[in-house]
This record gives sequence, C-alpha cells and structure tokens, in this order.
Amino acid sequence: MYDTTFLAALYYSKDQEERSRIGRELAGRHSKYISAVTIYEVYKLSIQADGKEVADLRVSLLEKDFRVVSVGSKISREAALIWHKHRVPMADAMIAATAKTLSAECVTNDEHLTSMKELKTRWVQPT
Repeated sequence: MYDTTFLAALYYSKDQEERSRIGRELAGRHSKYISAVTIYEVYKLSIQADGKEVADLRVSLLEKDFRVVSVGSKISREAALIWHKHRVPMADAMIAATAKTLSAECVTNDEHLTSMKELKTRWVQPT
C-alpha cells in the first residue's frame, strides 16, 4: 500500500538517489495498492504544481499501474476510529484505514502514519 507522500517524492523529490530507490521499489513489486484518496491528493497536487494535463496523465498512469482501493463503509468506519485515536487529517486516516483493512504494509515517511503503532510502515531505504 503506497501513501501519497511516496508518490509525491517520486514526482517532486530533488534527491536523485531517493527517486532511484522509489523506482526500484516500484519495479520490484507485483501487487501495488493505493487508496482512492491518494488519487484525489495526487490529482490536486499535480494540478497546483503542473496543471490539469499533467494531473490527468499522472492519474491515468496510476490507475493502470496500481490497484485503486475504493473507500467504502468498512474503510470509512475504520478511518473514523483512527481519526478519533490519533487526530490526523482525514486523508491520512483514510489511507491508514485502507492499509489496515488490507492487512498491508504502508510505504510512507509521513509522520502521521509512521507514528501509528497499529500500522506497519516502512520507507525506501538506501542500498
């Protein structure tokens, strides 16, 4: 399960080594999941930074390369419990709830998510 910060680092990191690690991470995975909330966040970020054409292209590629997990009532309820416990932004609660519901590790360096003891997280490490 990939968080929005992972994709933001892929698109916008000025650290070439980090971008290389992210590329290797993606190349080495067969099952790749993102939340529908991540689609929203990447689209919003891309429109602001690069315009609608780039945003459309990025989201189209994400939808091809990742399994996009919709936010249904089960994930919504879990997100509300996470929000209640951690008081994180709604998008982070939704992404955490998606990872938890899938029993998936969340690839992120977002402190809102890495601080949650009940959520398994990791970041792309130097080789």
